[in-house]
Amino acid sequence: MKPSIPAIPHAILMIGIPGAGKSTFAERFSDTFQAPIISYTTLTKKYHVPYEAADGLIEYMIDQVAKTHRTLIIDGSANTRAQRANLAKKLQKQGYKVLTVWVQTDTNEAKRRALKKYPQGSELTSAEFDAAVSAFQAPLSQEKPVVISGKHTYATQLKGVLRQIAAATPRTTSPPVVSPAHYPRPRGIDIR
Repeated sequence: MKPSIPAIPHAILMIGIPGAGKSTFAERFSDTFQAPIISYTTLTKKYHVPYEAADGLIEYMIDQVAKTHRTLIIDGSANTRAQRANLAKKLQKQGYKVLTVWVQTDTNEAKRRALKKYPQGSELTSAEFDAAVSAFQAPLSQEKPVVISGKHTYATQLKGVLRQIAAATPRTTSPPVVSPAHYPRPRGIDIR
């Protein structure tokens, strides 16, 4: 699939408890549309960036990628309402339409996934997982999240997200329909 550049770029905020499937969806979406991902888990687990430094790096990366006005994915660092509100305010000032994608998976399955070693899981301890679940704040209805299941196929998840992006994308109006009676007659040709 070729990347499309919408008139209004989207910032897709992936939210959910650890192990829900946020990163899996984000990576597949990125591969499909060549959209950059800013991933909290990648910074902290793959590159061993301390948690305190990761927040600052993510903010810097968002500022830099936003200059391109391309659709981007922010995976992690938006699991509280305050974080989402701050990100939305900042991104909207830069001309982005913010789309919150809430990936839901039952807690037992999410925990099983999150305790696995990185990159298959989040490599969390049981206590870290429980703390992250406690800290997570479900979105309010005003945030209009797209809810997808972390157990569904990527194709099913993608349909729900693309449907929401299409609904938020301004449509051009089609030209008025002109009836054949109003067509100009060609000169010198008689049609019988």
